Amino acid sequence: MDNNNLEIVEKIRQQFDRGPYPRIPLEDSPKEDYNFLYIHNIVTPFYLKNRKIFPGEKKVILDAGCGSGYKALALAEANPGSKIVGVDISEVSVNLAQKRLEYHGVENAEFHVLDIENLESLGLEFDYINADDVLYLIPDLVAGLQSMKAVLKPEGIIRGNLHSALQRSNYFRAQNLFRMMGLMDENPGELEIEIVRDTMIAIKDDVWLKKTTWTNEKSEDEEFFLANYLLQGDKGYTIPEMFEALHQANLEFISMVNWRQWELLSLFKEPNNLPAFLSMSLPEISIQERLHLFELLHPIHRLLDFWCGHPTVEQNPVSVSDWSDSDWRRAKVHLHPQIKTNPVKEDLIQSITYQRPFQINRHLSSHTSDPLMLGSSIATCLLPLWEGTQTVSSLVERWLQVRSIDPVTLEAVSEKRAFEEVKDLLMTLELFIYVLLQQSA
Repeated sequence: MDNNNLEIVEKIRQQFDRGPYPRIPLEDSPKEDYNFLYIHNIVTPFYLKNRKIFPGEKKVILDAGCGSGYKALALAEANPGSKIVGVDISEVSVNLAQKRLEYHGVENAEFHVLDIENLESLGLEFDYINADDVLYLIPDLVAGLQSMKAVLKPEGIIRGNLHSALQRSNYFRAQNLFRMMGLMDENPGELEIEIVRDTMIAIKDDVWLKKTTWTNEKSEDEEFFLANYLLQGDKGYTIPEMFEALHQANLEFISMVNWRQWELLSLFKEPNNLPAFLSMSLPEISIQERLHLFELLHPIHRLLDFWCGHPTVEQNPVSVSDWSDSDWRRAKVHLHPQIKTNPVKEDLIQSITYQRPFQINRHLSSHTSDPLMLGSSIATCLLPLWEGTQTVSSLVERWLQVRSIDPVTLEAVSEKRAFEEVKDLLMTLELFIYVLLQQSA
């Protein structure tokens, strides 16, 4: 690492020694934040990758750039029985992370003061690496990705993210402004924060930089200033640059973390009635091109948040939409661990009891802000999943018991019709990975 990069890394270390991130009280827990746990549950990306069930027990998980340890705690909560290893260049942050997990009774965890480029010195291999809100601070992104790849098991997965150059362009301009003012020459402190605050307040409200970055509600939030206006080493990337870095590191893109929020067709008024040029060209473009088009049209995501892993030679698993009826009849159904909770089950029972629609994403809405409503009758098919894995056939049998008679015609419901209705239900839920479907041999 050259002297300029060493200087940047030292500034970053000093900044996070002064203010470990995130500044969440030690006693706070993500235990009931199901959206947060859903993202940190390794079942989610492994199912996305190969449509296989990958239990989290007894796995080794690295939190690279662990900061104050709140995300390490989320990894422990979401993946019970796993070993959690955290590393960070800030000794103050590492000490706080260790105290946080001890406070919450997480015993199988260890933390080290270490930069990401030296992960091999740990002498460990990892099933999953969480590099959240850290890669955009690394001077050499490709070297950082290669270092993580070197300690990743063959079937392992990396979660990484980069600041979006398009979404955060105004903050990058602000950083350039305050760098010109000399406020980032050393580790920013109270004086530099006060100067930034006074400057932003003094600027007219309709000046573009203030209009797009400033909020009065954050005017006394020191972390907001340090994470945005005065963040040392901050860099932005585009989707093509993200894919190029993965290519150079010989890593394979799996999916965006919030993949449902990157749907290109959702940006059009009538997705099924596009202009001729788009309707002919969009089906032919690559995943990279679709994501890049999305960010050009609608750069709303602060993070380019992705999962990746070692290149694979296996064929992509068959989508459930292409399964045959015999595939479906042999399939097993699992609830996602973050759906398989008592609050969701209690909501379902209440919906069934009072015959009202069941909003399955009331507790877990990370992939859609729109309510995902299920009829209370067919939702009864889901209840056995809280007891354990079920076959599709057993859920069809249950549905026939609940609805043996068509309420309109009063005729008996055929097994084929019940099968199609259960299949439609499961396809909808699998799209959001609320259920996981596994073909039986």
